Amino acid sequence: MPTLEQKLEHLERALHDHPSALLAFSGGVDSAFLLHVAHGVLGERLVALTSVSPTNPEADTAQAVALARRLGVRHLVVPSNELEVPGYAANPTDRCYLCKNRLYEICHAEARRLGVDVVLDGVNTDDLGDYRPGLRAGAEHGILHPLADAALGKDEIRIASRARGLETWDRPASPCLSSRFPYGTAITPEGLHMVATAEDGLRALGFRTLRVRFHGEDARIEIAREELTRLDDASMRAAALDAVRAAGFVRATIDPEGFRSGRLNDAILGRARAKES
Repeated sequence: MPTLEQKLEHLERALHDHPSALLAFSGGVDSAFLLHVAHGVLGERLVALTSVSPTNPEADTAQAVALARRLGVRHLVVPSNELEVPGYAANPTDRCYLCKNRLYEICHAEARRLGVDVVLDGVNTDDLGDYRPGLRAGAEHGILHPLADAALGKDEIRIASRARGLETWDRPASPCLSSRFPYGTAITPEGLHMVATAEDGLRALGFRTLRVRFHGEDARIEIAREELTRLDDASMRAAALDAVRAAGFVRATIDPEGFRSGRLNDAILGRARAKES
């Protein structure tokens, strides 16, 4: 099995093969690390692109802009609105396909305009085992996954990011706000705003890894298990509930099991496994 150092060498060699590249850059752990490595290899031949949408937390966009500026990477910030994509707002189980399809259309349009050879993203090996309809969009658009091709997983990317001094090394995952809506629940600008405001309120209380799940007038708060003990304090628990209700929810409850990534995909994965058995 290759070592982390060997995987990183593989990554750099692969990037060297491209005359130029455009990176779909969200500002998260994976794309930030790839941005750092690709910029070191390609220099001015690298372009980063971040799409701005009502479905993305504003803080994520601000962090992406700041990091690209600090690294000196040419950075495009392009408006987009997935809610305008036919079928997206109905929140089907392939919602992420519709989102990524729109993103990659934008990336390819900019790549053609700039004469850039390939489009990259930050998919890693851990992404390959979850329900990720966006990967199908990537395959259809010929998007390259250098991190996955180098057999790099999330933990390794965090280790390597920390070693290289990237402040993103311990950043919690931050998928789009639409992921807070159970499949089949309509996604609206008002609902997205409620979720974003509620999560901002919880972060203001010092919580880092969290989700506010949208259930109409009800919200379910998921906090990372290592942070749940803070809610044993009655005043903190009340403050957390008040912060979510202040965002417009009538009722708010705290999930005693805590946060677990991909929970809304459980039913889909379960059905898929049942078909295979």
